[in-house]
Amino acid sequence: MGTKLQSGSVFPQFTIPKVGGGELQIGGKGQWMLLIVYRGHHCPLCKDYLNKLESLKGDFDLINCKIAAISSDPRHKVIMDYEEFKWTFDLGYDLQKFQMQQLGLYISEPRSVEETDREFPEPGLFIIRPDGRLQIVEISNSPIIRADLRNLPNSLKWVIDNDYPIRGTVD
Repeated sequence: MGTKLQSGSVFPQFTIPKVGGGELQIGGKGQWMLLIVYRGHHCPLCKDYLNKLESLKGDFDLINCKIAAISSDPRHKVIMDYEEFKWTFDLGYDLQKFQMQQLGLYISEPRSVEETDREFPEPGLFIIRPDGRLQIVEISNSPIIRADLRNLPNSLKWVIDNDYPIRGTVD
């Protein structure tokens, strides 16, 4: 695991390739962003989570929060899921180990070559403010424990409307 990202810190900026061509800009400034890091094609719990995210996309659009999901999978695996599930949020792929470490994610080795052919990140959820700072961070070492997405759009709307401070900033 890399260094833990501190809430309130400037989120690391990087680009990764995205489905549909071009690059996905992670971090930076401009609007609220919900970034989901998922384990990859081999994880059925991740697919369920991303399907739930897709069902809430309109709610995030209403509060002007861009959503994106990224993994270390190669393009062809991400395309398989994209075509099967018809996700409409940005999907990034080929997340590198140094980027996983930069985000403070847990990293796992595959149990077998049938599972996947590379190290992969365990789940992460990051909410990045328009000024580029990290408002909310959740990382896990297992796909079993994740934030409940159902309440997230309304909760984030409240955070935005009330200029709720970034929590967890005391050393």
